[in-house]
Amino acid sequence: MNDVLLKYLPEKAVFPCMELIKIHGVNLKVVDQRVTRHGDYRRMPNGSHQITVNATSNKYRFLITLIHEIGHLVAFEKYGRRIKPHGLEWKRTFQYLMLPFIRPEIFPSSLLPILARHFRNPKASSTTDLNLSMALKSYDIPTDKIHVFELPFGSIFKLYNGKLFKKGERKVKRYECIEVASGRVYLFQPHAEVEIVRN
Repeated sequence: MNDVLLKYLPEKAVFPCMELIKIHGVNLKVVDQRVTRHGDYRRMPNGSHQITVNATSNKYRFLITLIHEIGHLVAFEKYGRRIKPHGLEWKRTFQYLMLPFIRPEIFPSSLLPILARHFRNPKASSTTDLNLSMALKSYDIPTDKIHVFELPFGSIFKLYNGKLFKKGERKVKRYECIEVASGRVYLFQPHAEVEIVRN
């Protein structure tokens, strides 16, 4: 298992992650890329704990996602199953579990202040924190995708599922975009990655 984790985690994070996996009886599965999530936690019918994390995540996102999901497990075990999945109990648990990893031996120095800000009040997903999401993406393998905020107004873009949208105005934090086929308006995060069809 150590060799497997070394492929996906920063080297200095492997041993403490292995300890957490053993202590909490986690069955960790590394899975193919899912667009809608980086990972998930499930308590299985037999009482075991299964955590899945996307294989294509960079090492830093993989680590944050793994600890995020272990945070769900620990919070449910400590506070009961009736808590909100990303409520105060989970936030405190996630902060506590993540704190030992926010060190220069594990994360690049450029990420440390961004992580420190994020973990004052962690979000349900690292992708909803624009600063953290963009900082983590700089460690991904480059793709031909573009962010919604980089597109000119009125551009047509495509999602992973083939649906086409036209970029509209920014409303507070998100962009209103019109689905070409239905005319329905959807809100997009500025840093959502899409494929441009035409300007």
